[in-house]
Amino acid sequence: MEAKGLDWLLVPLHQLVSWGAAAAMVFGGVVPYIPQYRDIRRTQNAEGFSTYVCLVLLVANILRILFWFGRHFESPLLWQSVVMILTMLLMLRLCTEVRVANELNVKRRFFADLDPHHFWRWSSFGDYVQCVLAFTGVAGYVTYLSIDSALFVETLGFLAVLTEAMLGVPQLYRNHRLQSTEGMSIKMVLMWTSGDTFKTAYFLLNGAPLQFSVCGLLQVLVDLAILGQAYAFTRHPLKPAPHATHPASAKAL
Repeated sequence: MEAKGLDWLLVPLHQLVSWGAAAAMVFGGVVPYIPQYRDIRRTQNAEGFSTYVCLVLLVANILRILFWFGRHFESPLLWQSVVMILTMLLMLRLCTEVRVANELNVKRRFFADLDPHHFWRWSSFGDYVQCVLAFTGVAGYVTYLSIDSALFVETLGFLAVLTEAMLGVPQLYRNHRLQSTEGMSIKMVLMWTSGDTFKTAYFLLNGAPLQFSVCGLLQVLVDLAILGQAYAFTRHPLKPAPHATHPASAKAL
């Protein structure tokens, strides 16, 4: 009787918590890019942010949306991909405008040139949009033709989350190669770790496809490995090479 009497409180509270978790899942991944975006606008310098992060996240989230057509999953995960794609396009637009404004007497490069040496280093935001639309069109057409194949659909989902899970690997490799984490923000890595842990727990508790949970765990392990590097290299630092620079890196939760 007492439990039933509390239903009026517990039911809406549970619903509120569910909505909060869903909102965190949808928008949490873009939070680290807000200060990065503001910093680029303030300094008019985009060298510290790799636009290849945008490329990887665009590919991963486009593939995830296509995976949804073959196997429906939680709506917040679908909306997360939409929000992340829009965020990466905004980042690309700003970075392109700033980079082109700072380049003097440099030949303009276009997607239509089909020059692999200048891939993803074009002079106009519209060229990036063309590339994204071309990839979406080709991937969408292949998905349309193969949507009835369970193997294709499962592989598509695995590729989507595996691509996103690999975002931390370049940072891990860089730290290992230089035997240093100088220039890397520990706060940022802690934010990655907390976000990836929350995301993986969300996958497990909400019965997301197995690919999501496995790659979420992989992301957490990569984050922990980077934190381990930071601890180890702080305890046993190497003498830095003269005039060495270490550009900052960025990653999606």
